[in-house]
Amino acid sequence: MYYPIKLKPVYKDYIWGGRYFEKLDRELPDGTVAESWELSCHKNGISVIANGEHAGKTLPDIIKTDSINVLGRSFPVDCSEIPLLIKLIDANDKLSVQVHCEDNYAAVYEGGLGKNEMWYIMDVRPEAKLVAGLKPGVTREEFDRAIRENRIEDCLQDIEVKPGDVINIPAGLVHAIGAGIVIAEIQQCSDTTYRVFDYNRVDKKGVSRPLQLEKALEVIKFEAGTKNIKCEGMEIKVNESCNKTIFLANKFFACERYEVNGSFSERCDGSKFFVYICIEGRGNIEAGAMAAVFKAGETMFLPAALGEYRMSGEFKALKTYVPDFINDIVEPMRKAGCADADIYRILNN
Repeated sequence: MYYPIKLKPVYKDYIWGGRYFEKLDRELPDGTVAESWELSCHKNGISVIANGEHAGKTLPDIIKTDSINVLGRSFPVDCSEIPLLIKLIDANDKLSVQVHCEDNYAAVYEGGLGKNEMWYIMDVRPEAKLVAGLKPGVTREEFDRAIRENRIEDCLQDIEVKPGDVINIPAGLVHAIGAGIVIAEIQQCSDTTYRVFDYNRVDKKGVSRPLQLEKALEVIKFEAGTKNIKCEGMEIKVNESCNKTIFLANKFFACERYEVNGSFSERCDGSKFFVYICIEGRGNIEAGAMAAVFKAGETMFLPAALGEYRMSGEFKALKTYVPDFINDIVEPMRKAGCADADIYRILNN
């Protein structure tokens, strides 16, 4: 039952998308494709299994059947969904300026989870930029006034990015993806977004998308700085043919990048699931009698009870999971010779 699971993407056709995913050898639906939901238990885009004996079933289907062995013993027995949502995003045009709320606000006002997320920059057109935070000193009063005077862009903090950059987007941070950027996004399993500004654009019918200004102003953390927005990461040698870089780890997710030219072996020990997002190259994964080929742009879900697995080839892949800080981050980094200050920085990115 337990094998590396590949999933069918769920495509979203928001107005700012393009056709970039064709470069990943995908057959896309007609028109604009903005997002590919790679792994999701959210009602707005549930993932369907594409391979093996569970092909055709949804992720919630197999979790409800055997949540402990699928998700892991670190999760409640009655857990019915993966707490992460993985996306690929094609920002052919710029996204709206927006902000997400924390779990406590979402529990009261949205009946669900808040949204903390991170972006891995996969591709960038020349001079493309992101919005990540507000300029120093911008207060709620000043921001509110800028909204009413249609000069919100004067308050936004732009940052330049390149492929391989990792951007942390905690709840409460104003943000926007600029035109010409393709990212892999790891986030909480939430689809709640408060749109602040949409560049005064309209859809094909001449209708502008709604804003959620009142809620946005309640959840923006105006006092937050931007010093930990771009995560530098720490590189660790796994073996002679594999290095990994740990970028960040919080209570919602950890993110590591594996760079492989050969092979490595690890183990799902029953405590938690792992997700791998291949961002470059191609490879093979073997677990027991089951093997699967993967390539750039594909995502794999490894159930908690999978046991030992081996990945080989020449590729780069992001690994994400819900971490145990001591066993998954602190002790491995100490064993690799990392200083306590660097370990603490990873846990505070």
